[in-house]
Amino acid sequence: MSLEDVDAGLKACYYANMNNTKPRKLVQLGKRLTALLRWLRPGLGVKRWLGLVLLGTTFLAVGFALLLLDFYRTAPESWWLPLLSWAALRPLPRLLRVIIFGSIGLLILFGGILGLNRALLLPYRQPGRAFVDTLDAHRRRQHGPRIVAIGGGHGLSTLLRGVKAYSHRITAVVTVADDGGSSGRLRNSMGILPPGDIRNCLAALSNDEAMMAQLFQYRFAADNAELQGHSFGNLFITALSEITGSFEEAVAESGKVLAVRGRVLPSSLHDVRLVADILPQHATQEVRIRGESRIPKIRGRIRHVWLEPNNPPAFPKVIQAVLAADIVLVGPGSLYTSILPNLLVPDIAAAIRVSQAFKVFVCNVATQPGETEGFTCSDHVKVIREHVGEGLFDLVLHNNNHMGKLLPEMQWVQLGDEADTRLPVYEIDLIDENEPWHHDPKKLATVLMDLYQLRTGPLTEE
Repeated sequence: MSLEDVDAGLKACYYANMNNTKPRKLVQLGKRLTALLRWLRPGLGVKRWLGLVLLGTTFLAVGFALLLLDFYRTAPESWWLPLLSWAALRPLPRLLRVIIFGSIGLLILFGGILGLNRALLLPYRQPGRAFVDTLDAHRRRQHGPRIVAIGGGHGLSTLLRGVKAYSHRITAVVTVADDGGSSGRLRNSMGILPPGDIRNCLAALSNDEAMMAQLFQYRFAADNAELQGHSFGNLFITALSEITGSFEEAVAESGKVLAVRGRVLPSSLHDVRLVADILPQHATQEVRIRGESRIPKIRGRIRHVWLEPNNPPAFPKVIQAVLAADIVLVGPGSLYTSILPNLLVPDIAAAIRVSQAFKVFVCNVATQPGETEGFTCSDHVKVIREHVGEGLFDLVLHNNNHMGKLLPEMQWVQLGDEADTRLPVYEIDLIDENEPWHHDPKKLATVLMDLYQLRTGPLTEE
């Protein structure tokens, strides 16, 4: 092969690469322009400040232009005046000059603002996600629906992990009847309300569940007799209660530490106990059990539960939240030991009943040993109706995917007799593929938001 052939081949490759590079550059330029225009989408809260910057820059430019014009008109003849005339594009029509200089100024200004924002916000950017998308999601959640979620335990935490992607205006209402484990020990020794369910909800609503929430959920091992079984979050809330002098203030401060979007409230500030009448298996006489943690251990049929002292007053902020809510969600969670203790506070049940919100009961996907063995969805609703009365819900949400493998002694919660429910029932796949006895947070939240939009129309920016 001659040198001429090699040279011709290299030139052909060069021109082919040049021809391929031009379309790629145009595509990249289009993507950059599209990314810039995304900052002008409604609801980001950017355009108002950009307009203010442009207004200030305009006044500065007008003042500088008047200074140059005065200098240009009054300066003596000199060799550099023609150069200044050409730099001002005087041979061109005035309108065209305005467009040219205005466009250059806007590009420089916008580029400078964008570069400054990137430099300032670099520590807060999420890898692999444009900051404009993060800002857009934050703004939408700021104006999301006002959600009140009532329950306790793992079920409420699961629900909160899902709905926090749609709104920051979330209020979680948890029971204060817990008397087992770390919460029960702190309740008995320190005289504070049980912090366990509150801790779980704070962790679920945390803006960063990767580290601080894990620390809050950390439970001390058995090699420390004094701290064995205690979780760090429970001790933290207890210490803050001593420092601030109030349990509710301690919960609020804990939320700030975890960067919580939303708030967690106890259903009542009174020290209440859950009591149940249970018919044990293979027995003919009921027994009365005091204590939320002891109730599931007595295997049998729970006949009735109530709080002692009876009719405790609700925490006023809970009533305010329920009456102002757009959505009120009850469940999922332990029917007798998480959901009913909240609804047995008379003021809370009354507030839900008169609230204009979209009120949904989220039924469990699987039965709970010691509480709801053999229960159907209609049985869950029937128990709530027998304890609290009618008119609490607009809709019942029920899982219809029964394909996974459950833990021993668990069964799928079937729909049962829909007529006994006396409410519209919406059935859809809600299970977590890895833990089928739990709801999937994303599935559950997506369905709830879709149902809410169907009821109220598309969400609009405020």
